Amino acid sequence: MSDILDRLSVLLEQRKAANPSSSYVAKLYAKGMDSILKKVGEEATEVVIAAKGGNKDEIIYETADLWFHTLVMLAEADLKPQDILGELARREGLSGIDEKNARTKN
Repeated sequence: MSDILDRLSVLLEQRKAANPSSSYVAKLYAKGMDSILKKVGEEATEVVIAAKGGNKDEIIYETADLWFHTLVMLAEADLKPQDILGELARREGLSGIDEKNARTKN
């Protein structure tokens, strides 16, 4: 599964150097993190609406948009999908309650 994330990560890094007039992602990068975050927020809202509606095809489509724009945000922050996968692996097997309690104690 991480193969597609790795390929997208490479592509998104390449788009940082692309002409904003020829690339949607380059245009997002040119507008800066605030615009990228706005787009992530919009996509998250669309996922919620799709899930509330219960149409699986819409949920898949909107979640793909959210993940894509989240990957753009990560690239802008000089992070890779592997950074997130590593955090998920670290949490594997932990109780969600225990993990949350450990965060609040710090």
